[in-house]
Amino acid sequence: MTATEHAVDIARIAATAAVAKLAKDPVAFDVSERLAITDVFLIVTAGNERQVGAVVDAVEEALLKAGIKAVRREGDRENRWVLLDFLDTVVHVQHSEERALYGLERLWKDCARLDLGPLEPPPAQA
Repeated sequence: MTATEHAVDIARIAATAAVAKLAKDPVAFDVSERLAITDVFLIVTAGNERQVGAVVDAVEEALLKAGIKAVRREGDRENRWVLLDFLDTVVHVQHSEERALYGLERLWKDCARLDLGPLEPPPAQA
């Protein structure tokens, strides 16, 4: 089984929004063969707690515009590692220290990495 196109689209929208808020190192994994609860994990890094919050807000806003609402949001009290659950896709926005400490890439290294393509935000409308 592989991740659905819908799950990959969610990851692309989320990654684009995150990068627009200067998030670093976006990586997406197809976890559909390992987990029954979701298809894609997207991981991005932010440099400080304030940026984590800004990235989380931007991801939620971009997906809401696409008609997709998070069913769960965890970790936003400290803004060190916020998890956004969109059912098909789970977005992890991590402070750089948390990303280095927990090493989610090592945990999911056996899963296929997804090509997110160019992460350019859409042009602003005049």
